[in-house]
Amino acid sequence: MSAFAHPVTVWIVGATLAVVATAALVIGGLSLAGRGTPAFRRELWLRLGSWCVLLPLMIGPVLAGREWTILAVTLLGLLCYREYARATGLFRERVLSAVVVLGILFVNFAALDHWYGFFVALWPLTVSLLAVASIPQDRPEGYIQRVGLAVLGYMLFGAGLAHLGYMANDPGYRPIVLLLLTAVALNDVAAFTCGKILGGPKLLPATSPNKTIAGALGAVVVTGSVVALIAHSLFGTTPMGGWFWLLLLGVLVSVAGQAGDLMLSSIKRDIGIKDMGVVLPGHGGILDRFNSLLLVSPAVFHFIGYFVGFGLDEPTRIFTQ
Repeated sequence: MSAFAHPVTVWIVGATLAVVATAALVIGGLSLAGRGTPAFRRELWLRLGSWCVLLPLMIGPVLAGREWTILAVTLLGLLCYREYARATGLFRERVLSAVVVLGILFVNFAALDHWYGFFVALWPLTVSLLAVASIPQDRPEGYIQRVGLAVLGYMLFGAGLAHLGYMANDPGYRPIVLLLLTAVALNDVAAFTCGKILGGPKLLPATSPNKTIAGALGAVVVTGSVVALIAHSLFGTTPMGGWFWLLLLGVLVSVAGQAGDLMLSSIKRDIGIKDMGVVLPGHGGILDRFNSLLLVSPAVFHFIGYFVGFGLDEPTRIFTQ
């Protein structure tokens, strides 16, 4: 099947390219006119440059096919865990980190194999292994902290994020996955813009000082509406096609996306750092950019799965049968 077989895929890719081109023109105009400080203009160019690198890495695997999508999600999970482990100090716990990494690889293999039973079983199995893996070291001090950090890491970057890759087992996965990737980016922009324009009380000042209640609600309205409208083209003739369910899907994407961002902010405030990394100029680390997907992926997977499922008519256990 052609990568652009569904019109929604064409719309999303076309709109993304148009936004990047428009942003380049606007930033170029500001630079030529000398508007804003040099530092501000440099920040804008850095952010745009990062997006020009990120977007092909995000969209390319989805268009390339099922295997490439799952491989990209696997790599994303490993890179996010690397930043998390270094920031929290968990990388020093080699046994636990090895279990988390193996868990990430296995859960994504289960997605690639289209083996749902193994996919869902890996969550309790990996947590059980993490609970006992470090016991032979005879170090009861700090047990709860290190195991808790490892379980959270696997939950977010393995069990949670892998749901995004599992969606690729459905023949019509491309517009759904692309919708999620662009919706979480739109969610961030809408929250920032509405917050700046409307102002008002802070949402959680100790956790994320720049976020406002107006920004959060504005993002729910903007992202929820856009997701519902696009999702109508995908699910309009299915049991999920009612506007109530489509709007609920949009709200779920926005709320889960903001919750993922606030969750990472809580982690960073707790350990006293600003960013999880520096690999993306203007954005911070990879985890800083993709934190919203950590909660959006499982939430949307199970919401859509309840109504229509993913790849229910496709071959299962492709490698292990």
